[in-house]
Amino acid sequence: MAVVQLRHRDSEGRAYYDRKIAAGKTPMEAMRALKRRLSDIVYHQMILDHRAAQTGPGGHVGAATGSSAAGFKPSTGSSEKSLPGPSPGPQLRSSAPCLPAARPEHTHKGRE
Repeated sequence: MAVVQLRHRDSEGRAYYDRKIAAGKTPMEAMRALKRRLSDIVYHQMILDHRAAQTGPGGHVGAATGSSAAGFKPSTGSSEKSLPGPSPGPQLRSSAPCLPAARPEHTHKGRE
């Protein structure tokens, strides 16, 4: 980026570089300063883009279209929605009573 800026005589980067040279910096120091300035500009723009992506309508952080109490389209909560498909019918049970499992009889030696 910095090299491209230097190639164009009418660019802001070239003007910045020429000012640094006029201030007594060596060409390498002026190039380093230009690169630092460009990286600062890019970083600042990235921060602004990130903040813009985080804001909702009206530019406010945390605002969302569904969070407005006066919205045009009220949303239905999950508890108000019907379930997909028919509800399950009653479960069939066998007519035999549920008996506990038979325990094996233990014989104890020495006891009668």
